Amino acid sequence: MALTYFLVYFHRVSPAVLATDLQESFGVGLTAVAILSSAYFYAYMVMQLPCGVLTDRWGPRRTVCTFTALSALGAFVTALAGSFEMVVAGRVMIGLGVAMVYVPTLKVLSSWFRKDEFSTLTGVLLMVGNVGGLAAAGPLAAMSDYAGWRQVFLALGVLTAVLTWLMWLLVRDRPQDVGLPAVEEVEKEENIPLISSLRRTFGSGMKFWPFAVIFFFMYGSLMAYQGLMGGPFFRDVLGWDKAEYGFSLTFVGLGMIAGCPVSGYISDRVLRSRRRVVLFGTAAFTLMWGMIWLASGRLTDQAAYAALHFVFGFFAGWYVPIYGQVKDAFPRSMTGTAIASLNIFPFAGGAVLQMVAGLMIAEGSLADYRSVWLLMMAGMAIATLAALLSKERP
Repeated sequence: MALTYFLVYFHRVSPAVLATDLQESFGVGLTAVAILSSAYFYAYMVMQLPCGVLTDRWGPRRTVCTFTALSALGAFVTALAGSFEMVVAGRVMIGLGVAMVYVPTLKVLSSWFRKDEFSTLTGVLLMVGNVGGLAAAGPLAAMSDYAGWRQVFLALGVLTAVLTWLMWLLVRDRPQDVGLPAVEEVEKEENIPLISSLRRTFGSGMKFWPFAVIFFFMYGSLMAYQGLMGGPFFRDVLGWDKAEYGFSLTFVGLGMIAGCPVSGYISDRVLRSRRRVVLFGTAAFTLMWGMIWLASGRLTDQAAYAALHFVFGFFAGWYVPIYGQVKDAFPRSMTGTAIASLNIFPFAGGAVLQMVAGLMIAEGSLADYRSVWLLMMAGMAIATLAALLSKERP
């Protein structure tokens, strides 16, 4: 399941590197590529509530295998597309499919591992995902230059199909499914109707909404930069080629690979506080957006940008403990629904902020990009305030 999550991130950020290839192949502008990129996020966002319901009622294994098969089909549609509209359709299929990976995986982790290991393991899962994001930077640029973007998506379709088959063979929802004892004494699950679960989640006030705001701006702004606008900025403003900006954006992924497990470990083992870790992370990520804004038009050195990108990515990964906070705030039978409800907001943020950024960058000028970076910093200031208002315990 972790290997499948690798592909979730790979697909998520690939438009930042492939933007130029797609523009040349189909004769479209950056706004069209922004629509393509955000199509993934809209599809992902729409599927979160169904994902939570299916995970809780249908089971993680069946849910994830059914929908990763759909994402494999979407990769094949993208590879064989004869028009830009078909590429968008393929990306929607990919988004619908991979939307059903993360929440079922967290449900499996909550069943197979102890409560005080959850944030650490969530961080490890997100680390693997960010290796996928890393692969969608420099390595993807090299692969598309060597074989072409269509061949890359054909290979992704084959790989996704193989992983779907392996998950069906190897994954089980709970230790009890293979005759093993439960890792911990499992609380008696309430049989909570769907409408009641949703009402309890969205009507829970400070148990839920501060984290929704944090995710909207923190992950949404990250995807606006790493997943779309970072590459075009370096091309339009600094004149870098795809290999150069692909290499630089790789360091965002490297930073997240470090930041996700570190924040989970600090939360579980060092501070034993999720709120303080998230508050520090949101404040630090706001500061990093300020650094990105200040560097624009002043910083041109590739090594300096690589270092900046690493620290930027490191603190972007400090949202990890939020999942543990939300999981603990609701009954076990609502775990999938509660986490899936929360998971709407990072992808709503990605979809909305990518679209807004695409509309703001009309001419690809330095002033356009600086305006976008400033907007992202303002959003993160709101996220930091939300973290300050959040509660440590349910």
